[in-house]
Amino acid sequence: MPGNVGTIGRLAFALNSTLHLIKPYGFGEISVKEVRRAGLDYWFELDVREYDNIEEFWLKNPMSPRHFMATTKTTKNYFEPSYQPDDYFYFGREDNGLPQSMLDKNSSSCITIPMANQARSLNMANSVSIIAYEALRQNFSQFES
Repeated sequence: MPGNVGTIGRLAFALNSTLHLIKPYGFGEISVKEVRRAGLDYWFELDVREYDNIEEFWLKNPMSPRHFMATTKTTKNYFEPSYQPDDYFYFGREDNGLPQSMLDKNSSSCITIPMANQARSLNMANSVSIIAYEALRQNFSQFES
């Protein structure tokens, strides 16, 4: 949803990270008005890149073991891997997540956020925040001024 994209963009700005958005989106197009409410004025300073499809993204950012897939369909917790500053984190649509074929091809890179009950998933912006701040925690000394 555009509000989540704006919130995630604001987070990416705070972490000095790049936000990669891959089409097709599950909600139509992103308009400045819709993302600006959540992203505030940070949206215009954010390094945001859009791709028409996953193939275009991989052409510019080749797949490697430094690409992590967030999913509820694995048992490896997000805090188990050792992250590096230039890692990529993939998040799928809230209604159905990342494509199963992508998860199958990259099963060793799948990570999950544990939940104490049988909730299907968390809000995407919350999930991005949890995992992004774990990566920051692990690499904090490299980000200090």
